[in-house]
Amino acid sequence: MSKIVLLKKISERILLIRGEKVILDSDLAAFYGVTTKRLNEQVKRNRGRFPADFVFQLSAGEKLEVVAKCDHLAKLKFSKTRPFAFTEHGALMAASVLSSRRAIQASVLIVRTFVQLRRILALNPELSYRLKTIEERLVAHDAEIDSLVEVLRQLNSPRLPPKRRIGFAHSDSKIQD
Repeated sequence: MSKIVLLKKISERILLIRGEKVILDSDLAAFYGVTTKRLNEQVKRNRGRFPADFVFQLSAGEKLEVVAKCDHLAKLKFSKTRPFAFTEHGALMAASVLSSRRAIQASVLIVRTFVQLRRILALNPELSYRLKTIEERLVAHDAEIDSLVEVLRQLNSPRLPPKRRIGFAHSDSKIQD
């Protein structure tokens, strides 16, 4: 494959989570030619090389959001484990602990892709501003949609009038003769 095609594939896998550009462990492992399990084993064995600003584990909510937005991550929906997210530095460090030829070559392309994305945003501050405002609007819209769905659920639920008691009404007052 040409480098341009690889850079495009890599850039499609880079996500914005917690305000960081990251690549998930399953995508990184595929680029490095190893299994996700092997990649995560090496990260755990070399924990000192992976501080929190290099790699972090997604929360359950983040995992669901990523699965909903990324079709290629549908298999994560039923996984019991939460994926790890690698920043640019974490992806580079992962290549160093894997130390295979393919991992080293892929890490160079991944770092170039991160740099290219950073350069695009730096050269066009208006684009960066617009992306931020769109993201803020989407968060607000999500909250509004959630409240609308809740109102619709309440309106849709059947409300039965209180049941009337069958029989004679009995009063406790004494009947006067």
